Amino acid sequence: MRPMLLKTLKGYTKEQFVKDVVAGIIVAIIALPLSIALALASGVGPEQGIYTAIVAGFVISALGGSQVQIAGPTAAFATIVAGIVARNGMEGLILATVLAGIFLIIMGVCKFGSLIKFIPFTITTGFTSGIAVTIVIGQLKDFFGVTYPQGMPTIETMEKVKAFAAGITTMNVDALIVGIVCLAVLILFPKLTEKIPASLIAVIVGICMVRFLPLNVNTIGDLYTISNKLPTFQMPAINFKMIQSILPDALTIAILAAIESLLSCVVADGMINGRHDSNTELIAQGAGNIASALFGGIPATGAIARTAANVKNGGRTPVAGMVHAAVLLLVLVVLMPYAALIPMPTIAAILFMVAYNMCQWRTFKNLLKTAPKSDIAVLVTTFVLTVAFDLVVAIEIGMLLACLLFMKRMSDETGVKSWSYLEEQEDLRKISKGIRVYEITGPLFFGAADRVSDIVVRDFTECLILRMRGVPAIDSTAMNALLALYNKCKKEGIVLILSHVNEQPMHAMQKAGFTELVGEENFCKNIDAAIERAEMLIKKNLK
Repeated sequence: MRPMLLKTLKGYTKEQFVKDVVAGIIVAIIALPLSIALALASGVGPEQGIYTAIVAGFVISALGGSQVQIAGPTAAFATIVAGIVARNGMEGLILATVLAGIFLIIMGVCKFGSLIKFIPFTITTGFTSGIAVTIVIGQLKDFFGVTYPQGMPTIETMEKVKAFAAGITTMNVDALIVGIVCLAVLILFPKLTEKIPASLIAVIVGICMVRFLPLNVNTIGDLYTISNKLPTFQMPAINFKMIQSILPDALTIAILAAIESLLSCVVADGMINGRHDSNTELIAQGAGNIASALFGGIPATGAIARTAANVKNGGRTPVAGMVHAAVLLLVLVVLMPYAALIPMPTIAAILFMVAYNMCQWRTFKNLLKTAPKSDIAVLVTTFVLTVAFDLVVAIEIGMLLACLLFMKRMSDETGVKSWSYLEEQEDLRKISKGIRVYEITGPLFFGAADRVSDIVVRDFTECLILRMRGVPAIDSTAMNALLALYNKCKKEGIVLILSHVNEQPMHAMQKAGFTELVGEENFCKNIDAAIERAEMLIKKNLK
């Protein structure tokens, strides 16, 4: 597991360095307003979004497993970070982010990069769409210039909806005008040119409107103290009770960071025809999040939009991501005081566009039309729980529901069917009356083990053949059911014969001592051999 930086520096040229620098500068310009907006949506100060992009962006690019990944604060974390800050303050957020970083490093070291694929697409789509809705709800207040009634709780998304509805009479028309104009700029400007980030133009338009028109609108400087100080190291107070409280949040941050970063890597691979190292990327994400938290930042992960912008502008090595971080550091020192002039409705408009771009409404709609009912249930449940409660609950229940429905689906695929015995049809295979054959299909696991009890024998049955060519896997619960069947057969004097047992079931049976119990001679390679064995035993008994 070597960082991609070391691999790409071999044969590195001056021409590529120039391209990486240009790409890094452009991505920094794109990241500046987004980092500020996402920090405010996360309930922290604007400079903390810049700290995250600088520290995490540099570390993840330097240590990562992708050539072109750009990391920083993303919308996926906004709701969960805001909740942690509201409940446990900045100390809780720092601790949660550090723990998440440790989880990510462990995942990378244990080579869990490939395990991310086991999180169903319906869950990632459900919570991504849910996060988009929560971001929009959280920004309605600033977009419409509404003042929440005093004393009303506004931590959870549904609480924000109630507070917004209760304070709607305080709507500021000036704020709404600025918000609508900035939103129009964000929608229409990319149609004119994509060389200049629309979010930067929206910020400039918003500042000019508030500065030069008689509009009474809150700016960042009215609500926050702006600092252009460099990020400084701060060690959180380690409290066991706090760790217990934020552990689920830390795990959720780690899972989200892993999913987002590896998804971004896959997208980037397709754009540059490259190949990332998922486990190295997870270790880098962990290191980046720990560094971000210890230097005043918030959780970070790979950002698909910024990564795509990097590739489009010629970035091909991690140097571009490191340049992006260095440019943002310069901006922090020189230009950060001017961030105080940015109107809050402009920030809300930028976040509306972020939410729209991440909501995947077309994918959501297509899944509702085409997916099986069980998948739709997981999709809708995850979406509703993300909006109504929080991401932790949504992922936990979504995964539980997905696993239960998957087991139900696999159980339905498992069948135990007896061969028919029709004496009048000459084209059917003729076997002795004392032989009974059952064919088992599908995985035999705890959700389907009861199917073994469907096997019945007659008074005249002397040999029971289980044809298992269609059984790819078996677990201990099913083994216990087969053992009960064997004991029943032994009690009634019936010989149990197994045909075409696959590799995993055979290994499980050998480990459980089942092969010795049944007798290795009663394990046949195919149905012909099994019937031949049964016929031989019956003839032997007749003698």
